[in-house]
Amino acid sequence: MGAVMEPAPHPAQLDRAQRLLVVLERDGPTCVWCGRTFGAQVVPTTDHLVPRVKGGPSWLENEVASCRRCNGERGHRGAAEWLEECGRRGWPADGDRVRRVLALLEDAIARRGGQRRARGHLATQVRRLRRGG
Repeated sequence: MGAVMEPAPHPAQLDRAQRLLVVLERDGPTCVWCGRTFGAQVVPTTDHLVPRVKGGPSWLENEVASCRRCNGERGHRGAAEWLEECGRRGWPADGDRVRRVLALLEDAIARRGGQRRARGHLATQVRRLRRGG
């Protein structure tokens, strides 16, 4: 008889380090904002596109990989505003990745419900990004 396989944990049950690993696997080994490749000198963190203080959940669908510098400098600014700032700084921010993850978050909220505080901020960011801002 073969070994019994443990079911994979539900994404909501993953801790921060586990979510970071899943996000890196999903999006690749670069900072979404500055484009630097993660390594010993450029440490990855999870960055909430809808910040926690604006009601953003700690869900995979709200997280991207960001270097510590970008995550810290972005603070609680919206994703659209920070993409604009990255452009002013000459950084190759991955706007397509940001749009894709925000769409994942919209879908997740539609499926799971809740997240009343996050919905307004999310809608504003998506609208700004669609306008090209």
